[in-house]
Amino acid sequence: MRSAYHDHLDLVVDELVAMTHQVQQSVARATHALMTADAAVAEQVVAADAEIDAIRDRIEDQVFELLALQQPVAGDLRMLVAASRMVADLERMGDLSVHVAKVARLRAPEAAVPAEMTPTMTRMAEVAVDMVGAAARVIADRDVDAARELEQEDEEMDELRRRSFRLMLGENWAHGVEPAIDLALLGRYYERIADHAVSLARRVVYLVTGETVSSLSS
Repeated sequence: MRSAYHDHLDLVVDELVAMTHQVQQSVARATHALMTADAAVAEQVVAADAEIDAIRDRIEDQVFELLALQQPVAGDLRMLVAASRMVADLERMGDLSVHVAKVARLRAPEAAVPAEMTPTMTRMAEVAVDMVGAAARVIADRDVDAARELEQEDEEMDELRRRSFRLMLGENWAHGVEPAIDLALLGRYYERIADHAVSLARRVVYLVTGETVSSLSS
């Protein structure tokens, strides 16, 4: 018979997965607002960040309760330690999606992304959304192999970031300083979302193996 303790542990994992999906939706909607100059959708993303924060609070309360009352050891302890760190990554990812939405809201009804930058920025957003979704699957399945695959997607994000700078610093850039600043910030937001997804994956590797890794390819 399963104990209430193990049901509670499973609930923590379920909440982590739910929070990851919520963050993925936030990134996707912020991107939609950015690419369509939709201030209303951008405002919805900003408002919905409170839901992500509420899930974070719920998970933290559950983790602290289990640590205080059950004194878990071995794999259970690793899971709770990893969960307490994952919620910090996920909260930050949610905050970054809000930053994207705020750029969209600030520039609406004009588009914040010039036409020649749209393919690169769109791909950066796609990679970010895919990586958050992959992180949710990694957490749910505790899949170390899938966790390691996230490193390759992060490399694509880094290359896209370099490409965006080449376009903005090229001699054909005709949009001035302000759009370049917006795009530099947007690129950084998407890059950091990807970095946090990799961080989540590394925490799953720690959870499964007990080993702390600095690179998923190692």
